[in-house]
Amino acid sequence: MFSVTHTIREMAARMRSMDWILFFSVLVLLFLGMAAIYSVDLSRDTTDFTNVRKQSIALLLACIIALFVTYSNYQFLEHYRVWMYVLGVLLLVGVLFFGDTIRGARGWYAFGNVSFQPAEFMKAGVIVLLASYFSRRARRYFGVRELLESFAIVLLPVMVILFQPDFGSAAVLMGIWFILALFAGMPMRTLGMLILCGIVAFIFAWFVLFAPYQKARIATFLHPTEDPLGQGYNVAQAVIAIGAGGGFGRGLGFGTQSQLKFLPESQTDFIFAVIAEELGFFGVTLLLGAFAVFFLRVSRLVRLSRDNFTTYLLLGIAAVIFLQVLVNVGMNLGVFPVTGLGLPFVSYGGSSLIFFLFFVGVIQSIAIRTVRALY
Repeated sequence: MFSVTHTIREMAARMRSMDWILFFSVLVLLFLGMAAIYSVDLSRDTTDFTNVRKQSIALLLACIIALFVTYSNYQFLEHYRVWMYVLGVLLLVGVLFFGDTIRGARGWYAFGNVSFQPAEFMKAGVIVLLASYFSRRARRYFGVRELLESFAIVLLPVMVILFQPDFGSAAVLMGIWFILALFAGMPMRTLGMLILCGIVAFIFAWFVLFAPYQKARIATFLHPTEDPLGQGYNVAQAVIAIGAGGGFGRGLGFGTQSQLKFLPESQTDFIFAVIAEELGFFGVTLLLGAFAVFFLRVSRLVRLSRDNFTTYLLLGIAAVIFLQVLVNVGMNLGVFPVTGLGLPFVSYGGSSLIFFLFFVGVIQSIAIRTVRALY
Protein backbone atom coordinates (compact mmCIF):
# COMPACT_ATOMS: atom_id res chain seq x y z
CA MET A 1 0.00 0.00 0.00
CA PHE A 2 2.86 2.35 0.91
CA SER A 3 4.64 1.70 -2.38
CA VAL A 4 1.52 2.46 -4.42
CA THR A 5 0.90 5.70 -2.51
CA HIS A 6 4.53 6.68 -2.87
CA THR A 7 4.42 6.03 -6.63
CA ILE A 8 1.29 8.16 -7.03
CA ARG A 9 2.83 10.98 -5.04
CA GLU A 10 6.03 10.74 -7.07
CA MET A 11 4.11 10.94 -10.34
CA ALA A 12 2.09 13.90 -9.08
CA ALA A 13 5.29 15.68 -8.04
CA ARG A 14 6.80 15.09 -11.47
CA MET A 15 3.67 16.41 -13.17
CA ARG A 16 3.88 19.62 -11.12
CA SER A 17 7.51 20.01 -12.18
CA MET A 18 6.75 19.76 -15.89
CA ASP A 19 7.01 22.86 -18.05
CA TRP A 20 3.30 23.37 -18.64
CA ILE A 21 3.81 26.55 -20.66
CA LEU A 22 5.92 24.62 -23.15
CA PHE A 23 3.35 21.81 -23.09
CA PHE A 24 0.51 24.15 -24.07
CA SER A 25 2.60 25.79 -26.80
CA VAL A 26 3.12 22.37 -28.39
CA LEU A 27 -0.59 21.60 -27.91
CA VAL A 28 -1.49 24.74 -29.90
CA LEU A 29 0.84 23.65 -32.73
CA LEU A 30 -0.64 20.15 -32.79
CA PHE A 31 -4.17 21.57 -32.87
CA LEU A 32 -3.35 23.89 -35.77
CA GLY A 33 -1.72 21.03 -37.64
CA MET A 34 -4.64 18.66 -37.23
CA ALA A 35 -7.10 21.40 -38.19
CA ALA A 36 -5.15 22.16 -41.38
CA ILE A 37 -4.83 18.46 -42.30
CA TYR A 38 -8.57 18.04 -41.73
CA SER A 39 -9.23 21.02 -43.99
CA VAL A 40 -7.04 19.59 -46.76
CA ASP A 41 -8.81 16.23 -46.47
CA LEU A 42 -12.13 18.02 -47.07
CA SER A 43 -10.97 18.84 -50.59
CA ARG A 44 -10.33 15.23 -51.56
CA ASP A 45 -12.66 13.22 -53.77
CA THR A 46 -13.19 10.67 -50.99
CA THR A 47 -14.49 11.62 -47.56
CA ASP A 48 -12.74 8.92 -45.51
CA PHE A 49 -10.26 11.44 -44.03
CA THR A 50 -7.36 9.04 -44.49
CA ASN A 51 -4.66 11.55 -43.59
CA VAL A 52 -6.50 12.67 -40.46
CA ARG A 53 -6.88 9.08 -39.28
CA LYS A 54 -3.25 8.19 -39.98
CA GLN A 55 -1.98 11.37 -38.32
CA SER A 56 -4.21 10.72 -35.30
CA ILE A 57 -2.77 7.22 -34.90
CA ALA A 58 0.76 8.61 -35.19
CA LEU A 59 -0.11 11.31 -32.66
CA LEU A 60 -1.39 8.73 -30.18
CA LEU A 61 1.78 6.65 -30.54
CA ALA A 62 3.92 9.79 -30.29
CA CYS A 63 2.17 10.88 -27.09
CA ILE A 64 2.78 7.47 -25.49
CA ILE A 65 6.47 7.66 -26.38
CA ALA A 66 6.72 11.26 -25.16
CA LEU A 67 5.05 10.32 -21.86
CA PHE A 68 7.42 7.40 -21.36
CA VAL A 69 10.47 9.59 -22.06
CA THR A 70 9.12 12.37 -19.81
CA TYR A 71 9.00 10.04 -16.81
CA SER A 72 12.34 8.44 -17.65
CA ASN A 73 15.77 9.84 -16.94
CA TYR A 74 16.91 11.53 -20.15
CA GLN A 75 20.54 10.80 -19.19
CA PHE A 76 20.06 7.24 -20.47
CA LEU A 77 20.35 8.68 -23.98
CA GLU A 78 24.06 9.33 -23.44
CA HIS A 79 24.66 5.67 -22.67
CA TYR A 80 23.06 4.64 -25.98
CA ARG A 81 24.49 7.45 -28.12
CA VAL A 82 26.74 5.21 -30.24
CA TRP A 83 24.03 2.59 -30.73
CA MET A 84 21.53 5.25 -31.83
CA TYR A 85 24.03 6.70 -34.29
CA VAL A 86 25.07 3.34 -35.78
CA LEU A 87 21.46 2.17 -36.06
CA GLY A 88 20.54 5.43 -37.79
CA VAL A 89 23.33 5.06 -40.34
CA LEU A 90 22.41 1.43 -41.03
CA LEU A 91 18.77 2.39 -41.56
CA LEU A 92 19.83 5.14 -43.97
CA VAL A 93 22.00 2.75 -45.97
CA GLY A 94 19.27 0.12 -46.00
CA VAL A 95 16.65 2.51 -47.33
CA LEU A 96 18.79 3.08 -50.44
CA PHE A 97 18.26 -0.59 -51.32
CA PHE A 98 14.91 -1.48 -49.77
CA GLY A 99 13.12 1.85 -49.46
CA ASP A 100 10.24 3.39 -51.38
CA THR A 101 10.53 6.53 -53.50
CA ILE A 102 8.23 9.39 -52.48
CA ARG A 103 8.40 12.84 -54.08
CA GLY A 104 11.63 11.96 -55.87
CA ALA A 105 13.56 10.71 -52.82
CA ARG A 106 14.19 7.08 -51.87
CA GLY A 107 13.94 7.73 -48.16
CA TRP A 108 11.04 5.71 -46.72
CA TYR A 109 10.51 2.16 -45.52
CA ALA A 110 6.98 1.06 -46.36
CA PHE A 111 5.07 -1.46 -44.25
CA GLY A 112 1.67 -1.70 -45.90
CA ASN A 113 -0.04 1.65 -45.35
CA VAL A 114 2.58 2.71 -42.81
CA SER A 115 5.88 4.34 -43.78
CA PHE A 116 8.95 5.23 -41.76
CA GLN A 117 11.57 7.86 -42.65
CA PRO A 118 14.95 6.93 -41.10
CA ALA A 119 16.31 10.47 -41.62
CA GLU A 120 14.10 11.57 -38.71
CA PHE A 121 15.66 8.95 -36.44
CA MET A 122 19.11 10.02 -37.65
CA LYS A 123 18.46 13.58 -36.48
CA ALA A 124 17.94 12.27 -32.95
CA GLY A 125 21.03 10.07 -33.16
CA VAL A 126 23.24 12.92 -34.37
CA ILE A 127 21.95 15.33 -31.70
CA VAL A 128 22.62 12.88 -28.85
CA LEU A 129 26.10 11.91 -30.11
CA LEU A 130 27.15 15.51 -30.78
CA ALA A 131 25.78 16.61 -27.39
CA SER A 132 27.89 13.96 -25.69
CA TYR A 133 30.96 14.82 -27.79
CA PHE A 134 30.79 18.59 -27.27
CA SER A 135 29.99 18.22 -23.57
CA ARG A 136 33.46 16.73 -23.08
CA ARG A 137 35.40 19.06 -25.39
CA ALA A 138 33.61 22.39 -25.32
CA ARG A 139 35.35 25.73 -24.84
CA ARG A 140 38.70 24.83 -23.29
CA TYR A 141 39.60 21.93 -25.56
CA PHE A 142 37.89 22.96 -28.78
CA GLY A 143 40.36 23.17 -31.67
CA VAL A 144 40.97 21.92 -35.20
CA ARG A 145 40.96 18.28 -34.10
CA GLU A 146 37.61 18.65 -32.37
CA LEU A 147 36.24 20.54 -35.37
CA LEU A 148 37.20 17.73 -37.75
CA GLU A 149 36.10 14.93 -35.44
CA SER A 150 32.68 16.46 -34.81
CA PHE A 151 32.30 17.20 -38.52
CA ALA A 152 33.08 13.57 -39.34
CA ILE A 153 30.22 12.50 -37.05
CA VAL A 154 27.70 14.40 -39.15
CA LEU A 155 29.39 13.93 -42.54
CA LEU A 156 28.69 10.19 -42.83
CA PRO A 157 24.87 10.39 -42.49
CA VAL A 158 24.81 13.56 -44.61
CA MET A 159 26.54 11.79 -47.50
CA VAL A 160 24.17 8.81 -47.28
CA ILE A 161 21.11 11.10 -47.16
CA LEU A 162 22.33 13.02 -50.22
CA PHE A 163 22.30 9.77 -52.19
CA GLN A 164 18.53 9.37 -51.54
CA PRO A 165 18.57 12.34 -52.47
CA ASP A 166 17.16 14.45 -49.61
CA PHE A 167 18.92 17.80 -49.58
CA GLY A 168 16.64 19.25 -46.90
CA SER A 169 17.41 16.66 -44.21
CA ALA A 170 21.12 16.77 -45.07
CA ALA A 171 21.15 20.55 -44.70
CA VAL A 172 19.40 20.31 -41.32
CA LEU A 173 22.01 17.86 -40.01
CA MET A 174 24.78 20.19 -41.15
CA GLY A 175 22.98 23.11 -39.50
CA ILE A 176 22.72 21.23 -36.19
CA TRP A 177 26.47 20.58 -36.25
CA PHE A 178 27.29 24.19 -37.12
CA ILE A 179 25.11 25.65 -34.34
CA LEU A 180 26.48 23.27 -31.69
CA ALA A 181 30.05 23.88 -32.86
CA LEU A 182 29.56 27.64 -32.50
CA PHE A 183 28.26 27.24 -28.95
CA ALA A 184 31.11 24.84 -28.17
CA GLY A 185 33.64 27.57 -28.89
CA MET A 186 34.58 27.09 -32.53
CA PRO A 187 37.13 29.82 -33.39
CA MET A 188 35.57 32.44 -35.61
CA ARG A 189 38.61 32.43 -37.88
CA THR A 190 37.55 29.02 -39.10
CA LEU A 191 34.22 30.40 -40.29
CA GLY A 192 35.70 31.60 -43.59
CA MET A 193 37.27 28.20 -44.14
CA LEU A 194 33.94 26.50 -43.52
CA ILE A 195 32.18 28.82 -45.96
CA LEU A 196 34.78 27.99 -48.60
CA CYS A 197 34.37 24.27 -47.94
CA GLY A 198 30.59 24.69 -48.17
CA ILE A 199 30.91 26.33 -51.59
CA VAL A 200 33.14 23.49 -52.82
CA ALA A 201 30.71 20.90 -51.42
CA PHE A 202 27.77 22.63 -53.12
CA ILE A 203 29.57 22.60 -56.48
CA PHE A 204 30.38 18.91 -56.04
CA ALA A 205 26.77 18.12 -55.08
CA TRP A 206 25.43 20.11 -58.03
CA PHE A 207 27.35 18.06 -60.58
CA VAL A 208 27.35 14.68 -58.80
CA LEU A 209 24.57 14.32 -56.21
CA PHE A 210 21.66 16.64 -56.97
CA ALA A 211 18.74 15.17 -58.89
CA PRO A 212 17.32 17.20 -61.81
CA TYR A 213 14.25 18.25 -59.80
CA GLN A 214 16.49 19.61 -57.01
CA LYS A 215 18.48 21.67 -59.50
CA ALA A 216 15.20 22.97 -60.89
CA ARG A 217 14.06 23.99 -57.38
CA ILE A 218 17.23 25.99 -56.81
CA ALA A 219 16.95 27.62 -60.24
CA THR A 220 13.34 28.52 -59.49
CA PHE A 221 14.38 30.07 -56.18
CA LEU A 222 16.94 32.25 -57.95
CA HIS A 223 14.52 33.19 -60.76
CA PRO A 224 11.00 32.71 -59.31
CA THR A 225 9.10 34.47 -62.11
CA GLU A 226 10.62 32.62 -65.07
CA ASP A 227 8.41 29.52 -64.84
CA PRO A 228 5.29 30.35 -62.76
CA LEU A 229 3.26 27.52 -64.33
CA GLY A 230 6.07 24.95 -64.09
CA GLN A 231 8.78 24.69 -61.44
CA GLY A 232 7.70 27.95 -59.80
CA TYR A 233 4.05 26.93 -59.55
CA ASN A 234 4.10 25.64 -55.95
CA VAL A 235 5.75 28.73 -54.49
CA ALA A 236 3.58 31.08 -56.54
CA GLN A 237 0.39 29.42 -55.28
CA ALA A 238 1.69 29.44 -51.69
CA VAL A 239 2.38 33.17 -51.86
CA ILE A 240 -1.12 33.77 -53.31
CA ALA A 241 -2.66 31.71 -50.49
CA ILE A 242 -0.77 33.62 -47.80
CA GLY A 243 -1.73 36.97 -49.29
CA ALA A 244 -5.40 35.98 -49.56
CA GLY A 245 -5.76 35.21 -45.85
CA GLY A 246 -6.23 38.75 -44.63
CA GLY A 247 -6.78 39.37 -40.93
CA PHE A 248 -8.82 36.31 -39.92
CA GLY A 249 -8.73 34.14 -43.06
CA ARG A 250 -11.38 32.65 -45.29
CA GLY A 251 -12.40 30.11 -42.67
CA LEU A 252 -11.36 26.52 -42.04
CA GLY A 253 -12.20 24.47 -45.11
CA PHE A 254 -12.91 27.52 -47.29
CA GLY A 255 -9.45 28.31 -48.64
CA THR A 256 -9.59 28.46 -52.43
CA GLN A 257 -5.96 27.45 -52.99
CA SER A 258 -6.13 24.28 -50.91
CA GLN A 259 -9.80 23.34 -51.45
CA LEU A 260 -9.61 23.77 -55.23
CA LYS A 261 -6.26 21.92 -55.27
CA PHE A 262 -4.22 24.81 -56.63
CA LEU A 263 -1.70 24.26 -53.83
CA PRO A 264 0.25 20.96 -54.16
CA GLU A 265 1.61 19.16 -51.07
CA SER A 266 -0.69 21.33 -49.00
CA GLN A 267 -0.68 18.95 -46.02
CA THR A 268 3.13 18.73 -45.81
CA ASP A 269 5.46 21.28 -47.42
CA PHE A 270 2.90 24.09 -47.75
CA ILE A 271 0.73 23.61 -44.69
CA PHE A 272 1.83 27.07 -43.49
CA ALA A 273 0.16 28.57 -46.56
CA VAL A 274 -3.05 26.65 -45.77
CA ILE A 275 -3.11 28.05 -42.23
CA ALA A 276 -2.33 31.56 -43.49
CA GLU A 277 -5.15 31.48 -46.05
CA GLU A 278 -7.82 29.89 -43.87
CA LEU A 279 -6.99 31.45 -40.48
CA GLY A 280 -5.32 34.63 -41.71
CA PHE A 281 -2.91 36.85 -39.83
CA PHE A 282 -4.49 35.69 -36.57
CA GLY A 283 -3.66 32.04 -37.31
CA VAL A 284 -0.11 32.86 -38.41
CA THR A 285 0.45 34.95 -35.26
CA LEU A 286 -0.87 32.10 -33.12
CA LEU A 287 1.39 29.62 -34.93
CA LEU A 288 4.58 31.67 -34.77
CA GLY A 289 3.75 32.81 -31.24
CA ALA A 290 3.53 29.20 -30.10
CA PHE A 291 6.93 28.49 -31.63
CA ALA A 292 8.34 31.61 -29.95
CA VAL A 293 7.06 30.47 -26.56
CA PHE A 294 8.53 27.02 -27.18
CA PHE A 295 12.00 28.42 -27.90
CA LEU A 296 11.84 30.81 -24.93
CA ARG A 297 11.06 27.93 -22.57
CA VAL A 298 13.89 25.82 -23.99
CA SER A 299 16.31 28.75 -23.64
CA ARG A 300 15.24 29.06 -20.00
CA LEU A 301 16.15 25.42 -19.41
CA VAL A 302 19.49 25.95 -21.15
CA ARG A 303 20.29 28.72 -18.65
CA LEU A 304 19.25 26.50 -15.73
CA SER A 305 20.97 23.32 -16.92
CA ARG A 306 23.59 21.97 -14.53
CA ASP A 307 25.83 19.97 -16.90
CA ASN A 308 27.21 20.29 -20.42
CA PHE A 309 25.44 17.25 -21.85
CA THR A 310 22.05 18.67 -20.90
CA THR A 311 22.97 22.06 -22.35
CA TYR A 312 24.05 20.69 -25.72
CA LEU A 313 21.16 18.25 -25.86
CA LEU A 314 18.71 21.14 -25.44
CA LEU A 315 20.61 23.26 -27.97
CA GLY A 316 20.53 20.41 -30.51
CA ILE A 317 16.79 19.90 -30.10
CA ALA A 318 16.16 23.65 -30.39
CA ALA A 319 18.43 23.80 -33.44
CA VAL A 320 16.64 21.08 -35.43
CA ILE A 321 13.20 22.56 -34.72
CA PHE A 322 14.34 26.14 -35.41
CA LEU A 323 16.00 25.20 -38.71
CA GLN A 324 12.94 23.35 -39.97
CA VAL A 325 10.60 26.18 -38.98
CA LEU A 326 12.89 28.71 -40.66
CA VAL A 327 13.22 26.73 -43.90
CA ASN A 328 9.57 25.67 -44.13
CA VAL A 329 8.15 29.14 -43.52
CA GLY A 330 10.83 30.60 -45.78
CA MET A 331 10.00 28.35 -48.72
CA ASN A 332 6.28 29.14 -48.28
CA LEU A 333 7.18 32.83 -48.57
CA GLY A 334 9.53 32.21 -51.49
CA VAL A 335 12.70 33.27 -49.68
CA PHE A 336 14.15 29.73 -49.48
CA PRO A 337 14.25 26.95 -52.07
CA VAL A 338 11.63 24.21 -51.71
CA THR A 339 13.40 21.38 -49.86
CA GLY A 340 10.58 19.09 -48.75
CA LEU A 341 11.00 19.85 -45.03
CA GLY A 342 7.76 19.84 -43.07
CA LEU A 343 6.72 22.27 -40.32
CA PRO A 344 7.46 20.66 -36.91
CA PHE A 345 4.38 19.44 -35.00
CA VAL A 346 2.14 20.80 -37.78
CA SER A 347 2.83 19.11 -41.14
CA TYR A 348 1.44 15.70 -41.99
CA GLY A 349 3.93 12.90 -41.41
CA GLY A 350 4.01 10.20 -38.75
CA SER A 351 7.79 9.77 -38.53
CA SER A 352 8.50 13.45 -37.96
CA LEU A 353 5.64 13.81 -35.48
CA ILE A 354 6.87 10.87 -33.41
CA PHE A 355 10.42 12.15 -33.18
CA PHE A 356 9.45 15.77 -32.53
CA LEU A 357 7.24 14.67 -29.64
CA PHE A 358 10.08 12.40 -28.52
CA PHE A 359 12.17 15.59 -28.29
CA VAL A 360 9.38 17.22 -26.25
CA GLY A 361 9.52 14.25 -23.88
CA VAL A 362 13.27 14.74 -23.49
CA ILE A 363 12.76 18.46 -22.75
CA GLN A 364 10.09 17.68 -20.14
CA SER A 365 12.33 15.07 -18.53
CA ILE A 366 15.04 17.73 -18.26
CA ALA A 367 12.53 20.26 -16.90
CA ILE A 368 11.34 17.88 -14.18
CA ARG A 369 14.85 17.13 -12.96
CA THR A 370 16.00 20.74 -13.24
CA VAL A 371 13.10 22.12 -11.21
CA ARG A 372 13.39 19.43 -8.53
CA ALA A 373 17.14 20.04 -8.27
CA LEU A 374 16.55 23.76 -7.72
CA TYR A 375 13.93 23.27 -5.04
